[in-house]
Amino acid sequence: MKKTILITGASSGIGKSTALHFQKQGWNVIATMRSPEKETELNRLENVQLEKLDVLDLESIEKAFKNGITKFGKIDALINNAGYGAYGPLETFPRENIIRQFNTNVIGLMDVTKAIIPHFRENKSGAIVNISSIGGQMTFALGSLYHGTKFAVEGISESLHYEMKEIGVKVKIVEPGFIATDFGGRSFDFQTGNIEDYQPIINALMKQWQNPNNTVSPPSLVAEVIYKAVTDGTDQLRYRVGDDANFLLDNRKKMSDSEFFEMMNSQLEK
Repeated sequence: MKKTILITGASSGIGKSTALHFQKQGWNVIATMRSPEKETELNRLENVQLEKLDVLDLESIEKAFKNGITKFGKIDALINNAGYGAYGPLETFPRENIIRQFNTNVIGLMDVTKAIIPHFRENKSGAIVNISSIGGQMTFALGSLYHGTKFAVEGISESLHYEMKEIGVKVKIVEPGFIATDFGGRSFDFQTGNIEDYQPIINALMKQWQNPNNTVSPPSLVAEVIYKAVTDGTDQLRYRVGDDANFLLDNRKKMSDSEFFEMMNSQLEK
């Protein structure tokens, strides 16, 4: 019997690449997104069902799960991928933007996870993969909102790892480095404001992001790591993606705070 995976945020980037990868591996795929009517590729593939799901809409979450189970009988894995990045000086963010960032990246992830747990518990099996980031273990300037959400995802996942083991469910965290997606486009909320004091660090960060020497991995690489996390049968919790992820996270672990901050600040000064 074919296994089935449900993926949030499958309209582009990591989510879409993951849907394509699992479909090629012979899985049934429930590819969820806010506007499935706009999808022109996944809807042409066998064993792929598109479902409307907005992580801020509880009714859409329940309906997507119900329709997916009706179609394929069982869900074996959940990929919590939907999310976006908010960057900029905290002072410049309207409160509604702050709430939206946490509601999408944290509360939405928890609502989707909570909705599928009874199904997994009934089957005494399942896998939950939460897409974090190197930004869940370390930070960049101006990312207090985004990093706050990813640090939360890491803590939620690590704790959930214990309780889900009691019902036969594995919890995994995937931590990509810089990925060639539209993160800097429609999946990005960058507030610069008009406060002159912050302009030097804003300009330095934007220059660093545009550095052609940055190591960038394709979303297909993340999809391959997600597939490994779902299928390797181990209790491994964290999976890194990309050489930059290994470099930065290894240094974050071995360096003191002051040493790491000095290294990161030196990059902004280049």
